Amino acid sequence: MEGVDHLAHERSKAQFDVDQMKVVWVGSRHALQVSDRIARLVASDPVLRKDNRTMMTRKELFKNTLRKAAHGWKRINELRLSEEEASWFRHYVDQPAYTDLHWGMFVPFIKGSGTEEQQKKWLPLAYKMQIIGCYAQTELGHGSNVQGLETTATFDPKTDEFVLNSPTLTSSKWWPGGLGKAATHAVAFARLITDGKDHGVNGFIVQLRSLDDHLPLPGITVGDIGMKFGNGAYNSMDNGVLRFDNVRIPRDQMLMRVAQVTREGKYVQSNVPRQLLYGTMVFVRQTIVSDASTALSRAVCIATRYSAVRRQFGSENGGVETQVIDYKTQQSRLFPLLASAYAFRFVGEWLKWLYTDVTQKLQANDFATLPEAHACTAGLKSLTTSATADAIEECRKLCGGHGYLTNSGLPELFAVYVPACTYEGDNVVLLLQVARFLMKTVSQLPSGKKPVGTTSYMGRAEHLIQCRCNVQKVEDWLKPSVILEAFEARAIRMSIACAQDLSKFSNQEEGFAELSSNLAEAAVAHCQLIVVSK
Repeated sequence: MEGVDHLAHERSKAQFDVDQMKVVWVGSRHALQVSDRIARLVASDPVLRKDNRTMMTRKELFKNTLRKAAHGWKRINELRLSEEEASWFRHYVDQPAYTDLHWGMFVPFIKGSGTEEQQKKWLPLAYKMQIIGCYAQTELGHGSNVQGLETTATFDPKTDEFVLNSPTLTSSKWWPGGLGKAATHAVAFARLITDGKDHGVNGFIVQLRSLDDHLPLPGITVGDIGMKFGNGAYNSMDNGVLRFDNVRIPRDQMLMRVAQVTREGKYVQSNVPRQLLYGTMVFVRQTIVSDASTALSRAVCIATRYSAVRRQFGSENGGVETQVIDYKTQQSRLFPLLASAYAFRFVGEWLKWLYTDVTQKLQANDFATLPEAHACTAGLKSLTTSATADAIEECRKLCGGHGYLTNSGLPELFAVYVPACTYEGDNVVLLLQVARFLMKTVSQLPSGKKPVGTTSYMGRAEHLIQCRCNVQKVEDWLKPSVILEAFEARAIRMSIACAQDLSKFSNQEEGFAELSSNLAEAAVAHCQLIVVSK
């Protein structure tokens, strides 16, 4: 019976995967058609050229960015591009700009955390670019530890306002893109204080600059934080610093979808579950995974073309030299990166499906799959961005000395991409979040609770721990089922080993800190399994 159940499980999973891939394939085909059309539109526009970008001074580069952003917005409106088409247009302009944070963080967060009334007030202004928004969360002293943020928003019941302050040097907002020069407004995160009680971190919509002359408003100290790594690259983005000195905002500019402060100053949780806020996070991280595939594809394309054209050694009797791509050492370094680019593309498409599925379930107040969705997006964001950053550098090496030239495109691509390993969650911190999810899942196995989704393989823990690889010849590794079971066996064994080691500690947090390196490796194994299975 166990064999029959296992076979039925595999058939059911296979059919589910087929159904998923049908949805992904149809969506991918449509996206590809839109993408190709917009790519040609951008490539044919002389204003959007980028061949001289790395030679510009910082001031010239930022002016160039402003010019492109304004021109792009004009073209988007003239051509009446859809939201999807406009997103592709900005993607192919291929220059980090304040608009990235406006459309990628400011707008989605208001949609996710604002009440219906707040959305009606702020979103039309944002959609028309009548205000320019940024996302002011990270501070000089705290990044990944959001609960450690120091900026305060204290409610004043006499005036029905919040008073924002930056009480310490380390409470200065630091790094938000678009903040340095362009943003007129921010979703700013601060500790919500009413009647002396700290209610934790909440988001507030704060106007930073005048809509008449663009000067900072009273109490606002704001500016650009300076040059970043590389020529061109992320230096087109005006990452900024922000400090508040008794800045007053109306009470209704607190984003109040999940919690409100009444006119009397009472803090009240709404009947909207706080879990709904995770939808925005899933969306952003899903986008980052898709971007990893794009960046890696570009690097691999450059390295592959170079390897095909470049010839070195192997000449006999004055004949042509050997193409670099024909050397096994070049292939063993390049081809796995090519495979990874495809794999990340597939898992990125699957994450789009996951985001749609999670969104629908959240709207129906079904939060059962939320922990898994959080673990998936956190882990895949970490895995794909780290692998892509390393792969871009490897592609530079694969191009020899020519890869070091800015003209190759690789140095700037590397410089503009590596921040992805840090923003939206430090990659190691995210892996440890995944590890906590895995340890909880393993701890529930003895109770008979059946793991689902990407952890369903843990339900076959006994088999996977005991099974041995029965590969007899090299060709056996071409069978997907063989590869998948190998990844499943590795992932479950690493997770269970960590859980067993963790159980030896009387204080679980001490154990988690002591075993953090092993736990991170177990999380990587689980995330690699997800990529392989998609």
